[in-house]
Amino acid sequence: MTHPATSRPNLAELVRVSAMIGCLSFGGPAGQIALMHTELVEKRRWIDEEAFLHALNFCNLLPGPEAQQLATYIGWRLHGWRGGLVSGLLFVVPGALVILALSILYAFAAQIGWFAALFVGIKAAVLAIVAQALVRLAGRALTTGFKRAIAIAAFVALALLQLPFPAVVLTAGALGIVVAGTRPEWLGQVAAQPRTLPDRPRLVTTARTLAIGAVLWAAPMAAVLAMLGPDHVLWRVGVFFSKLAVVTFGGAYAVLAYMAQEGVQTYHWLQPGEMADGLGLAETTPGPLILVTQFVGFFAGFRAPAPFEPLVAGVAAAALTTWVTFVPCFIWIFAFAPWIDRLRDATRLSGGMAAITAAVVGVIASLGLWFAIHVLFARVIAVPVGWGRIDLPDLATLDWRVAAIAIMAAILLLRYSIAVWKVLLLAALAGLGTMLA
Repeated sequence: MTHPATSRPNLAELVRVSAMIGCLSFGGPAGQIALMHTELVEKRRWIDEEAFLHALNFCNLLPGPEAQQLATYIGWRLHGWRGGLVSGLLFVVPGALVILALSILYAFAAQIGWFAALFVGIKAAVLAIVAQALVRLAGRALTTGFKRAIAIAAFVALALLQLPFPAVVLTAGALGIVVAGTRPEWLGQVAAQPRTLPDRPRLVTTARTLAIGAVLWAAPMAAVLAMLGPDHVLWRVGVFFSKLAVVTFGGAYAVLAYMAQEGVQTYHWLQPGEMADGLGLAETTPGPLILVTQFVGFFAGFRAPAPFEPLVAGVAAAALTTWVTFVPCFIWIFAFAPWIDRLRDATRLSGGMAAITAAVVGVIASLGLWFAIHVLFARVIAVPVGWGRIDLPDLATLDWRVAAIAIMAAILLLRYSIAVWKVLLLAALAGLGTMLA
């Protein structure tokens, strides 16, 4: 059934509905996109079905959270840059405030027995959540033998060879662009039908938007560099998450693999179990799942606070993380939204994205293995190999409590399709029960 656009809201109406969507946007990108479709296409008819789907496809080509960028695009389409700011910010801010509050609570209460027991269950549930994401994405993305080969290669590159996440993703994208032009059937593509293209947007306008956005994006980093220097944790946090913002193809689960590789093993901002805890918290809050980056940024500042107090440094690092993560999302939309109709049939771009999505399946499989090793086992052994090291579990240290809760959560998610927040709640209660047993 098609849903033609029949009305256009004023800015106050857009603010009200965007705030409602931002506060109710649980369930990851699939649930968030479904909520926007229901509220904006079906109920209010502020945007028609075809424009909504084309915008979604366009946002899938961009780095960053596609649901947040879709919200920004719809606001831009309705009220220009003011509408884009309204819709995009209100999609992020409620969840960001909740994640910040939970991060502070976690920092000060993690050593309390009952609080730690709750997170025994949450860690276990996260294993099942990652498994569910892997199953769903693999079923949707790995539709050809070539895509399956890319997924396997990405898994080997990350889990065994420990190659950098950006290199793996960008290589897959470049390969997809080449294959889309020579053997598109390997990617399951069909030739686009010729059609009349709309007028080309002005390049000078796009360039000006990119330049203004880049200045705004870099402004806090320039202030940090001037006041604290390049050796301060705030500078390192800003640089790391700025890089992350431009390679976040494939959603938060793919990004987590890179954050784990760098935030845990390179920078030592978090322990492996804490990374799983952060994902569990992000799963229970509204807004993009990629807000888990704010949890990581908070603890980077909290644990290396000088010359500030730990709480001040943590909040500053969380705010900087959120800024450098989400400002690019607005830049991409404001700069490239006018091109959306001309990019509808961009076969090579679509091929690159299809290859990246296939690679992300391997990335998430690598993340699931890494989480399983560090969450299920109390002791992990680093075995040196020629190109680095491989983490192997000490099988004698298996935590049966975590394993049992993880199996329960997997059954609830994969067999009975119980909502993620309900599974997290049940798993947290089960973790608390292990302390009382």
